[in-house]
Amino acid sequence: MKIPSIPTRGRTLDHAAAVYDLLEPLFLLGKQAEYDQHIIRLLDPAPGEQVLDLGCGTGVLCAQIADLLDPKAGGLAVGIDAAGKMIAVARKKRAGAGCRFEAMAAESLGFEDRSFDAVVSSLFFHHVPLDLKASALNEAFRVLKPGGRLIIADMHLPTTWMGALVSKVSRWFFLQPQIAENTRGVLPDLIQSAGFREPQIVGYYFGYVAVFYSEKP
Repeated sequence: MKIPSIPTRGRTLDHAAAVYDLLEPLFLLGKQAEYDQHIIRLLDPAPGEQVLDLGCGTGVLCAQIADLLDPKAGGLAVGIDAAGKMIAVARKKRAGAGCRFEAMAAESLGFEDRSFDAVVSSLFFHHVPLDLKASALNEAFRVLKPGGRLIIADMHLPTTWMGALVSKVSRWFFLQPQIAENTRGVLPDLIQSAGFREPQIVGYYFGYVAVFYSEKP
């Protein structure tokens, strides 16, 4: 079944949906399992919690989170992505009783206020321009319950010469000025401006991907 993509000024990856599960491990230099498990350990979901994954792609991380939830207790992992082809692959491969996928833009979430216990996002924010980064974080704040957790893993200030090189090459090779925004270090201030507590960097990968943890007061 064809799923329409959602109009957005952010970059979607419809063109890569069919091969994304093959390419992502290469992009993460063989560290995808370690990287995903770090996010999941930070999340530490209770069985009955509801978790939202922003920019879920083909749903690999979302499905792993769902495995720790109990649908009978109300547990649910929901992945959203503006790319309809990504959502189609995610539904075909990974949807289940406790794992749902919806075509939706992160800057305009179709969920009620205080719907989720946690929001996670992996390598999504460097695909969207500055104003949409802010809008997506405002929406994440809105749909989180008080005390809800926010975990974001994305490009940030490079900490090694290799990280700086990869960041710069990526920005020009993929023609994405949004990458340069991330590597200038904009995410922490945007997270706080949305209303979250000051984010903590709790991990770094590849010299340019930071893992942020914060909470809604």
